[in-house]
Amino acid sequence: MEVEFTKSAVIPYRLKDGKLEILLVTSIKKKNWIVPKGYIEFNLTPFESAKKEAYEEAGVVGSNETVEVGQFINEKKSGKELVKVYTMEVDEELDDYPEKNLRKRKWFVYEEAIEKVQNTQIKNFLKKLKESIKN
Repeated sequence: MEVEFTKSAVIPYRLKDGKLEILLVTSIKKKNWIVPKGYIEFNLTPFESAKKEAYEEAGVVGSNETVEVGQFINEKKSGKELVKVYTMEVDEELDDYPEKNLRKRKWFVYEEAIEKVQNTQIKNFLKKLKESIKN
């Protein structure tokens, strides 16, 4: 299977009052709830690129202790893309960020986030994140 693009995605999360919360953003065209994702920039590692997307799309900054939870193939009209998925615990939420006027961002408790996200693979990664935090 030939992959034409490699992207990275990040699942920004926090623990609030002992509950796992996931930060989702809306996609620009369809306004679906998604996780920040973008092309891996040539001078950045996949993780650094994912962190940059989190900043640009959701206005959040996180710790470097980030884990790759997996990857999946996303089939688009433009071709197949390999998406590497990371988790990132959010340290700071900024009021001003590059795509502030293009997207909404919202914290969801884990159960709501699972319902809002349509991508099956991302749902699986959300489940993995929840499992890893319980331990």
